[in-house]
Amino acid sequence: MTKSDLRKVLRKARREHVLAQPDMVRGLLFNMPPRPLLAKIDASASIGLYHATQFEAPTNAYARFFQDAGHTVALPSFADENAEMEFRAHTDPHAETDLEPGPFGLVQPSQNAALISPDVVCVPLVGFTPELERIGQGGGHYDRWLAAHPNAIAIGLAWDVQLCKELPVEPHDMRLDGVITPTRMYGLD
Repeated sequence: MTKSDLRKVLRKARREHVLAQPDMVRGLLFNMPPRPLLAKIDASASIGLYHATQFEAPTNAYARFFQDAGHTVALPSFADENAEMEFRAHTDPHAETDLEPGPFGLVQPSQNAALISPDVVCVPLVGFTPELERIGQGGGHYDRWLAAHPNAIAIGLAWDVQLCKELPVEPHDMRLDGVITPTRMYGLD
């Protein structure tokens, strides 16, 4: 199966999984980073998150938690669809008044927001393995960013249904340092 075909299968499984969960249950998940992750994060670390789409593992509560704990929070930002991904300060995770529409149908901080190079990055994914391999949406944005920032801790956030026995990874696909799902943690023990 090609990566493109696998992405379609995994996106469908993720969508069905999320839609099958009652809103009340979804609201209880991913509310606070687990202690094993917090133990790896220095008090002065800046945190990169993503603004989740409808079926991705949510990050809003993590953004509020990290900002309230005194961390600088940043989200991906693109000047346009051909630009490399950067992270810019997300200063209002409670009301999100600092976000605006960006390329790819996502919201992002203003291009005037401060550039941040996060120490810890929570990464979206389409699929992952217990060996911390990951495939994303297919644009390679996170793989390129992580390759250029090898000291950043990369943590995938996922639904359990996104776990795969194996993935067709390539040399440019960056391995994660851990993955958090609603029921398990991988690589954080």
